[in-house]
Amino acid sequence: MWLNMQAPRKRQRGIALMETLVSILIFSFGLLGLIGLEAQAINFSVNAEDRNRAAMFANEIGSYLWINDTVSPSAAQKNTWSNNIQLSHNPTSGLNGGTVSVTPTAGVANSADIVITWQQQSDPTAAVVTQTLTTRITIPPT
Repeated sequence: MWLNMQAPRKRQRGIALMETLVSILIFSFGLLGLIGLEAQAINFSVNAEDRNRAAMFANEIGSYLWINDTVSPSAAQKNTWSNNIQLSHNPTSGLNGGTVSVTPTAGVANSADIVITWQQQSDPTAAVVTQTLTTRITIPPT
């Protein structure tokens, strides 16, 4: 009888260790998945921040055009906007490789398209992606 009780125990030696190793493996895969999701969330957050900055620049340009009742700003004003939007000139609120263009809309009186482009690089090993924000402003006749 004593031999029969010992035999089942010998066959199950190490099962608890195997179960522990499998649970650690499953937990590790879940943890890696969460880290990947966090990286994606950071990329989306950076993209949203850049889009918000571009929208604020477009709003500033649109306000200037509206106040001055023109859709054709001077070259000096365009240069100022270009300097403000570039990250190298404005490190706290600029856009990486940011450019701005204001073009009067053909066929529509007192209307202009404000196009802001910038470069987004979410991963140092990934290719640079060019992002664009376009806003149209129409100034009512006075």
